[in-house]
Amino acid sequence: MDQLSAHLDRGWDLAQKGDAAGASACAKRALEIDPQSPEVHNLLGYTSALSGESDEALEHYRQAIALDETYLEAMLNAAEVLMHPLGEWDEAVDLCDDALEYAETKEEMADCLLLRVDALLGKGDVEEAKKCMARLPDPPFENGSYVFLIGRAYYELGETEKAAPFIEEAVRTDPTHADAYYYLGLLRDDAGDTRGAVEAFLRSRALDMTKPPPAWAPSPDAFAQLVRRVIQSLDALLARWVRDADIYIVDVPGAELVVDGVDPRAMVILDARTPEEAAAAGLGDTGGLQARLFIYQRNVERGAGSVAALESELTAGLEREITAVFLDRDSPTPPEKHQLN
Repeated sequence: MDQLSAHLDRGWDLAQKGDAAGASACAKRALEIDPQSPEVHNLLGYTSALSGESDEALEHYRQAIALDETYLEAMLNAAEVLMHPLGEWDEAVDLCDDALEYAETKEEMADCLLLRVDALLGKGDVEEAKKCMARLPDPPFENGSYVFLIGRAYYELGETEKAAPFIEEAVRTDPTHADAYYYLGLLRDDAGDTRGAVEAFLRSRALDMTKPPPAWAPSPDAFAQLVRRVIQSLDALLARWVRDADIYIVDVPGAELVVDGVDPRAMVILDARTPEEAAAAGLGDTGGLQARLFIYQRNVERGAGSVAALESELTAGLEREITAVFLDRDSPTPPEKHQLN
């Protein structure tokens, strides 16, 4: 094995283990050997994305494609970054279309089409996404991961009957697949199987907790500072409900909350009573709003996908939560029980 290949292989091995710094160091050593290697720029893009540097990752992927216009893997990696966290859905769709021209195997076609479905859903084009799913090659595939990806795509398209056998198969074949258990919980919840949903959600939560935080994740203190900054910058109409709240930051919702019906991947929970509600509950005159705000750091990080998107993701989560708890309650048909995110 030549030196360039050795650095690339070592870099990908470290990247798959989540070691962004180690993988980046290998990629940079490879770049010194051959700065015109598309494979090197693809690895540099991947390590940048792993570190939360989305713009830098996209730059490297584009360089890899410029060096090799048929480089399917770099196209798909670039499309993923364009979707999450950048939200450039149209550009991602176009890139998936470009990649499809070079797809040869069933797996390569499935990669392109499934990413294209995600991008179309991101831009809200459900009908075109369904047409795209219809072009998917028939299973089986050599890699079992496609079973879950197809099931998830069908679920996101609202086709739960088609999704169910794929999600159930994904759980059977990989009992450590946190995402598969999460979608199994969603399917069971939709079907009215509350106990089955809770069991699947608890399993998903347990598996989520075994995973390390992303390489770019801020320290607890830095994340707490971000939370305070986001709350201070909220619209005044929303901020007044949480400005004086007691704030608690933990990784994920507790198991007891999941049993009570809370989404294990909720980002924010606001537990609050107005003075009138406190009095009605027999708590007497509390002198004002009683509010507790729970922020789940790992779930916010999952939703953000990069350090640059943390603030906007947390802001959106807080706005949804405050609106659901305080503002939507005045609607003509408020929800029976507030379920979060």
